[in-house]
Amino acid sequence: MTIDVLVVEDDPVAADAHALYVGRAPGFRCVGAVHSVGAALRFLERRRAEGDPVALLLLDLYLPDGHGLELVGRLRAAGHDADIIAVTSARDLATVRQAVSVGVVQYLLKPFAAASLRSKLEHYARYRASLARDGEALGQDEVDQAFAELRSADRSTLPKGLTGATLEAVAAVLRQSDVGLAAAAVGTAAGVSRITARRYLEYLVETGRAVREPQYGNVGRPELCYRPR
Repeated sequence: MTIDVLVVEDDPVAADAHALYVGRAPGFRCVGAVHSVGAALRFLERRRAEGDPVALLLLDLYLPDGHGLELVGRLRAAGHDADIIAVTSARDLATVRQAVSVGVVQYLLKPFAAASLRSKLEHYARYRASLARDGEALGQDEVDQAFAELRSADRSTLPKGLTGATLEAVAAVLRQSDVGLAAAAVGTAAGVSRITARRYLEYLVETGRAVREPQYGNVGRPELCYRPR
C-alpha cells in the first residue's frame, strides 16, 4: 500500500524539496506540505474526518507557532497515530532523547542529501511491512527484526571501502529481482566486479537486509544466491 506523507516544515523552499524527495521514493506519496503546528493539526484532522488518515509526518522541530515535539504530544492526545520522522537541525542530545521518548521513529539531521532521506523512508517502509499482518508476534526474533528495519546503514557508518551509492545500487538490483541472484549477476547489473558485489551482498546479509542461500545445480558445488529479506 502507498504510504501517505505530510511534510511539516516552516521553510517553504525546504518543504517543496522534501515533498519532491518523498514523491520520488517508491511506495510513498506526499499528500501535503504545511508550515506550522496549527496548519498540521487542521490538515490531519481534516484527513481523519474524511476517513483517510496520514500515515507518516516528516516533521521539522522548529516551527513558528510551537515546537515539533509539542505537536507530537498534541497529536497523541487527540488520538492520531501517524508515525514521525524528525527532519531537523536540532543536534542537542536532550532533544534527541525527548524525540525518542515521544515515539519518533527516525531522526534526520539537516542538511542532508536526498539519498539520506530516501534511505530513512525505505527503512521505514520495511518496518511497516514487517508489522503488516494481524495477530501476535511469533517470537522475539520477529520483534527484533521489525525494530532492526528502522536502522539506517548511512554512509558514515559503512565499513571501510564501502560506499553508500554502490550499496544502494546493489540493494536495488536485489529488490528488482523475483529470484535469488548470484554475486556475478548482481555485479553485472550494478556495474561492479563479482568480488565487489559479494562484499556488498555480505554486508546486506549481516545487517538483515538480505538473505544468503545455496542454489543447487546438477553438478558441482552449490552457488550462493542472495535475495532481499
